[in-house]
Amino acid sequence: MKKMVTASILAMSLLSLGACGKSSSESSDTKTVGILQVVQHESLDAAYKGFKEGLAEGGYTEGKNVTFDYQNAQNNQDNLKSMSEKLVKEKPDLLLGIATPSAQSLANETQDIPIVITAVTDPVAAKLVKSEKEPGGNVTGTTDMVPIKKQIDLLLSIVPDAKTIGIMYNAGESNSKIQADLAEKELKEAGVAVKVLTANTTNDVQQVTTSLAKDVDGIYIPTDNTFASAATIVGEVAKETKTPIVAGSVEQVEQGGLATYGIDYEALGKQTGIMAAKILDGDAKPSTTAIESANDLKLTVNKEMAEALGIDPDSIKLPE
Repeated sequence: MKKMVTASILAMSLLSLGACGKSSSESSDTKTVGILQVVQHESLDAAYKGFKEGLAEGGYTEGKNVTFDYQNAQNNQDNLKSMSEKLVKEKPDLLLGIATPSAQSLANETQDIPIVITAVTDPVAAKLVKSEKEPGGNVTGTTDMVPIKKQIDLLLSIVPDAKTIGIMYNAGESNSKIQADLAEKELKEAGVAVKVLTANTTNDVQQVTTSLAKDVDGIYIPTDNTFASAATIVGEVAKETKTPIVAGSVEQVEQGGLATYGIDYEALGKQTGIMAAKILDGDAKPSTTAIESANDLKLTVNKEMAEALGIDPDSIKLPE
């Protein structure tokens, strides 16, 4: 009897050890992803949501085999630095930088952990990659460079007799300046005068929009984080002054613009998540994975805004 009890205890011990080993193995299969977002607004929030959808499509579902450490810097440079340090110190399997400042901050902290980026207009100019075709380091992902010419053509088709078009953005955002300069070039080539005003913070947006709207026939806003964060304020001014606004992204238009042929940030984030899943699988490396442009661009018209401006929403078409 004593021998049987001893044998039973030994068997139970072995089973217990076996179970512990299995639990440890399952734990090692769970990937960790650190996420840094520069500020909270509709477009970037949509990119984060889409990223998780893309990862799930690639086989990584939150709560099953991937965990997220999400940090939002609320547009504060000190927060970007400290949050980047924290995320890198935890040694996740992958990092996600949402918008240029976040991507740059993460890249400054590590050259070893794979980084995917999204909502970054020019990864080369931001010194995140050597080239879009061959990144060459630990960074890859998606660019949100929009079709500037098509967006300007759209705006000019809405206000065909426009003499002056305004451009608004935050001059401190390098991605916004790139787009604003391209838009100004397109407008001047079309023979239209340009007036540019900038806002340093969301607190300046209402004043800048009101001031600019008085002097122009229409306004163009690139995919700018400051103006995206205050898109509803822009929309209120647009209604009051009857000013057509073409913005860089779908979300900006839905919140306070008239129309765009632009990026759906949720779709862009999903595209990024699919890329990230391949990296986590070991099937791809950032150094040899080309930066991708948005697959899904679409004409979006804010019907409520169009009606407020006295414009037939069905009359807004993308020029050929």
